[in-house]
Amino acid sequence: MQLDVIFDTVCPWCYIGKRRLERALALRPGVHVRINWRPFMLNPDMPPDGIDRTAYLIKKFGSETRVRRVYGAIGEAGLSVEIDFAFDRIRRTPNSVASHRLIRHAGRSIDVAPLVERLFEAYFIDGVDIGDTDTLAGIGEEFGIDRDQLKRYLESTADVAEIYEENARAHRLGINGVPAFAFEGNMVISGAQEPEVLVRVLDAANAGQNAELNLSEAGE
Repeated sequence: MQLDVIFDTVCPWCYIGKRRLERALALRPGVHVRINWRPFMLNPDMPPDGIDRTAYLIKKFGSETRVRRVYGAIGEAGLSVEIDFAFDRIRRTPNSVASHRLIRHAGRSIDVAPLVERLFEAYFIDGVDIGDTDTLAGIGEEFGIDRDQLKRYLESTADVAEIYEENARAHRLGINGVPAFAFEGNMVISGAQEPEVLVRVLDAANAGQNAELNLSEAGE
């Protein structure tokens, strides 16, 4: 079964959604799922170097009080899936295009699920700037990617247009928030859903896939 996970690397709910998806898949060990990590940009107009995080959040939510309330709730949700968010360590909200490009580039040679996890960890736990080329080159190196080659790639414009096109495609499909999960390309559910909810959709998609397989075999 194919599952497209549409997400942004700077989205805390996407990190939570990834962990909840993993728990859902663990409940169905007999179902083989091939995951494609699809880029989405919550801030497509973000400056290339990002912006000060405090200024960004106050502009987005209106006040520091509301920011604390919103991120307090996210922090509690994170703890339920063993994510100890360290929002206070984050100094800049980065442009996420480069991190999506790293995932796309790495996907040509490795399974990128651990890399996605590492990017989330780097940003939300370590507080590093995942829009920074040197930082991303170092993360890529952890996964066996040649640092110098990766840095040259990130400093080029390779795959930039493709990332923006995938973001536009998600919007054309009616996806305006992330995470979103598209099972077999047609069953789409949005939000960091609880594992039990994801399992129900997974079961429905799997049943539909098996029904199509049976019909195909009957016609042979």
